[in-house]
Amino acid sequence: MIIKICRMSQTSPVSKVVYYGCKEKRDDNQGGIRMKRKVVSILAAGVVAAGMLAGCGSASNTAATSKESTSTAATEATAAADTSAAESQENSQADSQADEAGSTGGGKLVGVAMPTKDLQRWNQDGTNMEAQLKKAGYEVDIQYANNDVATQVSQVENMISNGCEVLVIASIDGESLGTPLGQAKEAGIPVISYDRLLMNSDAVSYYATFDNYKVGTKQGEYIEEKLDLKNADGPFNLEIFTGDPGDNNANFFYNGAMDVLKPYIDSGKLVVPSGQIDFATVATANWSTETAQNRMDTIISGNYADGANKLDAVLCSNDSTALGVENALEAAGMAEWPIITGQDCDIANVKNLIAGKQSMSVFKDTRELANQAVKMVDAIMQGKEAEVNDTKSYDNGTGVIPTFLCDPIVTTMDNYKELLIDSGYYSEDDLK
Repeated sequence: MIIKICRMSQTSPVSKVVYYGCKEKRDDNQGGIRMKRKVVSILAAGVVAAGMLAGCGSASNTAATSKESTSTAATEATAAADTSAAESQENSQADSQADEAGSTGGGKLVGVAMPTKDLQRWNQDGTNMEAQLKKAGYEVDIQYANNDVATQVSQVENMISNGCEVLVIASIDGESLGTPLGQAKEAGIPVISYDRLLMNSDAVSYYATFDNYKVGTKQGEYIEEKLDLKNADGPFNLEIFTGDPGDNNANFFYNGAMDVLKPYIDSGKLVVPSGQIDFATVATANWSTETAQNRMDTIISGNYADGANKLDAVLCSNDSTALGVENALEAAGMAEWPIITGQDCDIANVKNLIAGKQSMSVFKDTRELANQAVKMVDAIMQGKEAEVNDTKSYDNGTGVIPTFLCDPIVTTMDNYKELLIDSGYYSEDDLK
């Protein structure tokens, strides 16, 4: 049976009402189950059976599967349309228990768009997201776009046409998905921006991320502390590497760190021998390790060759850029390792941390972030307002997006075992 459902969100914490629109949905969801319970005592069994058969016939022609999709959700959703009113009554207690336990998916299809598999971080995000959504009872269509914007646009469009009811998107370029986001809004499909903020679109309902400004602040404060910048005379030599200019988070990382370090640069206590300081100059396309390494090679040959200067610290916004810097320093045979910051606690970088090549990394537990995104999906599916803890900071150009910020943690030799191994994030063998 096909029913029309119009959904509108509750007024958000910033008084922003997001209209989800009207769309056709099969009555195998919770709302349909409740409706069937109400009408089953009124309608004759023959009428119910006829309605169910009609619903099945209609549903069978609507499912489509993306050729790149890893999900068989459309087929399973079609089969779910055969659920009878009697079965719904029989399962009502189980449904209630699933709600209380957080398993509220009911087989609905959620589209998850990730930027790439080239970076360990996104593999972990995708794996955690898929596992937690499936545990909550959802079918998942998860796609990785190989850092190609056109591929991600196509993948999101396919998710929409294949009947995804919520989209969770970690964009390659926050400005690049305007067309599919417009299609999602027109189809009444809510969008959760995951980790990277989707810009200039009013289709975005919520944003789940880490406190990215705090990530940068912690990196800057670490350099400040280790060089004792508040008390030492200096000068100390610093180089700066941040992330992809199309990733809105890169601005937060850079600004958080520079708000700590720039006063020391302005006073001359910190010196940047390469002269490369502004965001556009120190940005690294696609967060590429190779790009960072090539740039660091050039910086070393032009400013630190033959001991011309001592390199005291390198501000790296994440681990992939830090790894490029470390590769360049090792190739140059630097006698003494500078302070090097990072973020994500990638395996290669944790190994370098243990070996004394990297000083710190900011741990962002992707299990926690995935859990918050799943909670947002649940809230949307139940017509509720999702939990958020920031309603002021993240304006995507159309207004402030209600946001949940997870907390980043500084990881060093002193605490990496507790944070990464004892918590089950990695095994000891992973880091050998």
